[in-house]
Amino acid sequence: MRSLSFQRLCAAAACLLPSFALLPWSGAQASPSALAASCDSGPCSPAQSAELPDGPAEAWLVADMDSGEILAAKNPYAFHAPASTIKTLLALTVIDEVPLDAVVTATKDDLAECSCVGVKPGREYTVRQLLDGLLLVSGNDAANTLAEAFGGFDAAVAKMNAKAQEIGATDTHTGSPSGLDWPGMEMHTTPHDLAIIFREALARPLFAEITAEPSAMFPGDSGENEIHNQDELLSLYPGALGGKTGFTNAAKKTFVGAAERDGRRLVVSMMYGLNTPGNPTYWDQAQSLLDWGFSLPEGESVGQL
Repeated sequence: MRSLSFQRLCAAAACLLPSFALLPWSGAQASPSALAASCDSGPCSPAQSAELPDGPAEAWLVADMDSGEILAAKNPYAFHAPASTIKTLLALTVIDEVPLDAVVTATKDDLAECSCVGVKPGREYTVRQLLDGLLLVSGNDAANTLAEAFGGFDAAVAKMNAKAQEIGATDTHTGSPSGLDWPGMEMHTTPHDLAIIFREALARPLFAEITAEPSAMFPGDSGENEIHNQDELLSLYPGALGGKTGFTNAAKKTFVGAAERDGRRLVVSMMYGLNTPGNPTYWDQAQSLLDWGFSLPEGESVGQL
């Protein structure tokens, strides 16, 4: 694995840096496919449907997981940095291509980024343990250690980008396994692509099991420590199936997740917003969009994933 440069280490600590423009992509528009172009100028939904809920995310999408019908969207093809939601793509790539009983030895280069689960250099971890740390607490150290299973940082990024193209997330390009970004990096996805990635990942039984776990055990210095799922939707929303949060200065807050009600499964993806006092939070918006989606009669849509 190549060593992280000083520039990368500084940029990795996003909580300590002022906001910056990653590349000219943020807010740019990709070419819409089946989805009506009107969704790129404001929220769109089927005619005569209920008023769409408001919230902090400037770009979002809600879709039927099984039919692929897009129920409503706002700026679904806008390019934004994904932050840690891209860890769902890493997890999908690992599950598809790495034996789950494989053991990976962590190196000191894997540990230099904040938001960590507690990986220790020289210690061996199973792929399953690292996936728990990756998806539950968004461990950047777990992401970098999983990259070792592909041969290191660059190889993992290449595998992730190939996987995105394979599953149809063609407007996605990651520059790091963890979702951390720094100036000059090509790092972008869209609400449309995030929904595709999460739907594909949730089709893997192991991913579905881990993302729904309220907690798991992870090796520590004095035995196993309990780690807890950061996806608050699991406790807030009945029927939640799991999800992944993210934040960097460039990406702002991001989220992708899914829920089930009466046999119907919906996915919601949200990008580029911040909570502000007195207004709906990201969790409020996610719940409201899911409620809105479940109330929409089946078969009504504005496009297809």
